Amino acid sequence: MTNVLMLCGSLRKGSTNEAALRTAQALAPDGLDMTLYAGMGDLPHFNPDDDREPLHPAVAGLRAAIGAADAVLICTPEYAGALPGSFKNLLDWTIGGGEIYEKPVAWLNVASPAAPTGGGDAHASLRKVLGYAGTEIVEAACARIPVTRPDVGEDGLVRTAEPRALIAGAVEALHAALRR
Repeated sequence: MTNVLMLCGSLRKGSTNEAALRTAQALAPDGLDMTLYAGMGDLPHFNPDDDREPLHPAVAGLRAAIGAADAVLICTPEYAGALPGSFKNLLDWTIGGGEIYEKPVAWLNVASPAAPTGGGDAHASLRKVLGYAGTEIVEAACARIPVTRPDVGEDGLVRTAEPRALIAGAVEALHAALRR
């Protein structure tokens, strides 16, 4: 079984980013176990002075989850032209432990068609941070898949056929890269 940890960059209830990740989980092929990390709101503000043992339990949990994963799939919105602060905080906590180093990573971009840059500034920031962290970006699994709130059903999953197919394609590309 291949384990993929999914990181949502949004704390918003009903987030289309979380809906995309939950849909990826629902559409995952056999042999791919996808887990949504739910502790971003519990992480303390990053402070290098605190990046030592004993770690805050939420930081230790994040690092353990990343360490146990074979790959990471991210879906984050853009906020004020960059990554949301809470998600950047999560990423800052990944640097010191090294668990994400050389880990295959991909991302989905679900910015609505009306978004002026389609989340491009957030993903440029994400690419920079992930490069600094020494991850292996799986380009074939990075995809822009516009999702709007009406595309999400009451079950919290993307219900519209085209975005679902594109999400499934990105997941399969990540799975294929991990099988190589």
